[in-house]
Amino acid sequence: MRAAVLTRFDAPLEVQERPDPKAGGGEVVVEVLAALVAPYAADVFSGVRKYPLVPPVVPGTGAVGRVVHLGPDATRLKTGDLVWCDPTVRSRDDALTPDIALQGWSSRGEGGARLATHWHDGAFAELMRLPTENVYPLPAAAEEDPARWAALTVYTIAHGGLQAGRLTPGETLLVSGATGNLGSTAIAVAFAMGAGRVVAPGRNRDVLDSLASRFGPRLRPVPLTGDEATDRAAMSAAAGGPIDMVIDLLPPSAPSSATRTAAMTVREYGRIVLMGGVGMLGGTDLHLPYPWIMRNSITVRGQWMYPRTTNTHLIRLLANGTLDLTHERVRSFDLDAVNDAIAHAAAHPGPFERTTLTPTTH
Repeated sequence: MRAAVLTRFDAPLEVQERPDPKAGGGEVVVEVLAALVAPYAADVFSGVRKYPLVPPVVPGTGAVGRVVHLGPDATRLKTGDLVWCDPTVRSRDDALTPDIALQGWSSRGEGGARLATHWHDGAFAELMRLPTENVYPLPAAAEEDPARWAALTVYTIAHGGLQAGRLTPGETLLVSGATGNLGSTAIAVAFAMGAGRVVAPGRNRDVLDSLASRFGPRLRPVPLTGDEATDRAAMSAAAGGPIDMVIDLLPPSAPSSATRTAAMTVREYGRIVLMGGVGMLGGTDLHLPYPWIMRNSITVRGQWMYPRTTNTHLIRLLANGTLDLTHERVRSFDLDAVNDAIAHAAAHPGPFERTTLTPTTH
């Protein structure tokens, strides 16, 4: 097979011939039709984000593909099935606190690193080997445009965070980082889950106007000034009532003060989900006040990725039309143009802008 390989950090990816992967017990091999290229992929491959990838490695998180080989213990999947390939790999020997790795991308701790050694290569290849439990059948509608459905990589993260915060229909949500690629996706998922209102703070007024035009009056945009007291008051006023939940999806470049400002708009007994990258590249800590958390009975939860059930729930939302992908602006590149794809993704990080790699097109 052909694959795009990160041979070392701060070097272009190289397209190479590699042995075809084989499926053993508990494994599936898929033909990769489309894989999302993250807007920050260039920072990962340059080493700026210091991800624990070990070159040489085929990177890439998640894919839409077609099953070509199955292990002997698969009972529902069939060769030829169109599937979503979830990159979140979990260890199978501890149900309570499983180790986690993002196949072809990242890992957590020593156990995650061991997982990443076995599930080393990701989706930037013609073929990909995955755990059987990470492969999910897609509806017939996905056949028409697999590249568009590759956006599941982003949608699953957003849905997982909202699940973690127990968002319920009618509630008011504040999305910290709303004007970004992931934050804007969280807005779409929140409305599909029944959110009554979504407060969307951001500095880019053009993007805020675009989001307001798309989602209508239930979307409450808030232009930010950078002053904590002013911005907190503006977000609270825009909500028009209590803010039940805050989800933070800001990138590592954002200051912790922006996360704190948004988080402290939540009501008594409210919930805060931290799912972004603030602090990953250094900087000051979050410094949420202990007395405020305790006296207001605030729940603060960190969430990395999502449970397996997120994949099924999200595919159902898309299949029944509750959530749709028609607004996605997708640009696809073939495997030989992988470095062009990475550059394009970096230059187009805005809401609902997706860059995909299509290793196979038949």
